[in-house]
Amino acid sequence: MTSQIKTIQSPYDYCKGLQWVLMRGQQKYGHKFHIPDIERPALLKLLCWFLQDEAVAGEEGIDLNKGILLSGPVGCGKSAFMKIFRSLCSDDLRYVMKPCQEIALEFTQEGYGVIYHYTSCSFCLYNKPRTICFDGLGCEENMPYYGITCNTMADILSLRYELFIEHQMITHITTNLNSVEIERRYGSRIRSRMREMFNLVAFPQDSVDKRI
Repeated sequence: MTSQIKTIQSPYDYCKGLQWVLMRGQQKYGHKFHIPDIERPALLKLLCWFLQDEAVAGEEGIDLNKGILLSGPVGCGKSAFMKIFRSLCSDDLRYVMKPCQEIALEFTQEGYGVIYHYTSCSFCLYNKPRTICFDGLGCEENMPYYGITCNTMADILSLRYELFIEHQMITHITTNLNSVEIERRYGSRIRSRMREMFNLVAFPQDSVDKRI
């Protein structure tokens, strides 16, 4: 991909970009943090999105108007990389990270107001949509509120899809699930909407567990 970037004359130096990601990762997570060669293609796609590099995005099939769905095996560093890239992007692209499991627990305490908090109430000043990265989709459980069990993330994603269509609200996700598992857990309707909302960026299944 590096040669392709040179061919299309990107204004950005992606080699230096990866070095910056590595440096930030080691500062935040220790000197054992590393970037194996097999993960570089996925990270370069993330770089072009967060740099909003239209030339490289076009070559890589990345839509800069959609969010990122970052998938991969347990421990490959999905959450860590999204935290690193959050410090790279401009203020307009800045996002908060929210564990899906924590949202499910909030639902048991506060009920359906939690769903609205992350959807129709998810706007900043001047009615600017708030970008959120939902971390660990699929790790949460369906939780009850006064005896009614709710798939909170399914409802949140469905409503944020409507806000994506109407207000260009961007959503990011990290997940260990593949597309079949997503459909099994959240339904074909949610999976279809996710295709419209997200660029799929996947780490290889043989990516190393960085927590070992």
